[in-house]
Amino acid sequence: MKATSGPLPTGPGWVYELKWDGMRVLVDVGPDGVRGWSANGLEATATYPELVALGPALAPIDCVLDGEVVALDAAGRPSFERLQHRMHVASPAEAARRARDVPVELVVFDLVSLGGRDTTGLPWSDRRRLLEGLAPDLPPGVDLARVFDDGEALLAACRAAGLEGVMAKRVDARYLPGGRTKAWIKVKVRRQQEVVVGGWAPGEGNRAGGLGSLLVGYHDAPGTPELRYAGKVGSGFTAAELTRVERLLAPLVRDTSPFTPRPPALHARGAQWVDPDVVVEVAFGEWTGDGRMRHPVYLGQRLDVDPAAVVREP
Repeated sequence: MKATSGPLPTGPGWVYELKWDGMRVLVDVGPDGVRGWSANGLEATATYPELVALGPALAPIDCVLDGEVVALDAAGRPSFERLQHRMHVASPAEAARRARDVPVELVVFDLVSLGGRDTTGLPWSDRRRLLEGLAPDLPPGVDLARVFDDGEALLAACRAAGLEGVMAKRVDARYLPGGRTKAWIKVKVRRQQEVVVGGWAPGEGNRAGGLGSLLVGYHDAPGTPELRYAGKVGSGFTAAELTRVERLLAPLVRDTSPFTPRPPALHARGAQWVDPDVVVEVAFGEWTGDGRMRHPVYLGQRLDVDPAAVVREP
């Protein structure tokens, strides 16, 4: 179930949670062990061995949890940049090594099934009550998301603390798997945008001969084929991440631009086009009048977002 961006809703029937700056996961805990997936259906169990601790704690209960894997910075704030050190790892040995350097936590905020029973048809308030019944059994490193009644106060606290934002949820809302709904509203403190990579421009200076910046875009609505150009993203990369992203895009090379219309000639000059299959997240200053991001900065790749669902956020 996915949220819609919008202004903070208030009034009866709404509750509020922190918006976690991490990676969305579904975790299936049962007699056969623990398995985790990203929202795109990618296996995440080996990447985050911390999830295995849920097995001994909850396996007899048999449940599917919805939550967010987060890595905390020195101030105790979720850091998507720090989480990048744990992502893109398939080797259990390498994942275990990185877990010692950058531990993660799982913040659980919803319950998809319990004891083999589908709970998606229940209102949020009932799912939350069932989830709270599991709270005493959650192992260290797995936390239940806190719920707040005052959304405006929570949003103000997020601004003061430099957190990502607030999630507002209707207490009577059913869980809609795969759906984007206005029963969940995400309110961001800072401007961030998921974008689809449609190509890259060659670098200059110390980036000569390789990837210099990403050419990115968004869809007008989920599932529409047209990819609208949103600008070039050239800052925020480490040298290692530039190399990794260039290798990631190499198998996706194509001859034609995936953008409609084609980007301006100045941006398209020397561009290497790719199939629009990779999603990244960027921070930026503002939207320009022609629909581009001003001063975008690369934050990391999103493995939990469907490229076809990426739209421009308000």
